[in-house]
Amino acid sequence: MTLAIFDLDNTLIAGDSDHLWGEFLCAEGVVDEATFRTANESFYADYQRGELDITAYLNFALAPLAGRAPQDLQALQHRFIRDCITPILLPAAQELIQKHRDQGDRLLIITATNEFVTKPIAALLGIDELLGCAVEIKDGLLTGNPTGTLTYREGKVQRLREWLASEDETLEGAWFYSDSHNDLPLLEIVDNPVLVDPDPTLALHGSERGWPQMSLRASSV
Repeated sequence: MTLAIFDLDNTLIAGDSDHLWGEFLCAEGVVDEATFRTANESFYADYQRGELDITAYLNFALAPLAGRAPQDLQALQHRFIRDCITPILLPAAQELIQKHRDQGDRLLIITATNEFVTKPIAALLGIDELLGCAVEIKDGLLTGNPTGTLTYREGKVQRLREWLASEDETLEGAWFYSDSHNDLPLLEIVDNPVLVDPDPTLALHGSERGWPQMSLRASSV
């Protein structure tokens, strides 16, 4: 079965769910707005430059969840999806997902955003399989710590290879759709890399490599 692999943020949705989650926590009064927003913006700028310390960022981003049971945060998750994610869904992304589904491909999202934030988004998009930064749970409570292989840059490749081995899958004929130069390590190893509304660094690299580029901000694919 051919894999159709998708980045999430600014690829399948018209925004960055990780950054939006931080803004949402500020708006909800869950965190101190001034200090949290300043740090959130700084980390996001690091990500855009390809300089993000993913462990430091996750420790920051997950801290507000520490000591809470996942089920106690469901109402917060639902409001986030309703208010922040539903408005940035892309019809053309849904068409692309359906195209691969109709072809019998196996659909997978791989994202650097933590799974607490992204699992409900993947479900909204109708994609059952997700690889994101896992969030540690002990005694039924979120610890605020990441765990396992972190799915950022080369970590996406490592985590994907772990998943392939566990699922007895291969990358033969695989597609990978992404907007970000941070995903170059994974784009380099698939048979069908596709750049989706790419950032300038990725667009330049893709042009040099002859990789196809597309937009999902348009009305159809």
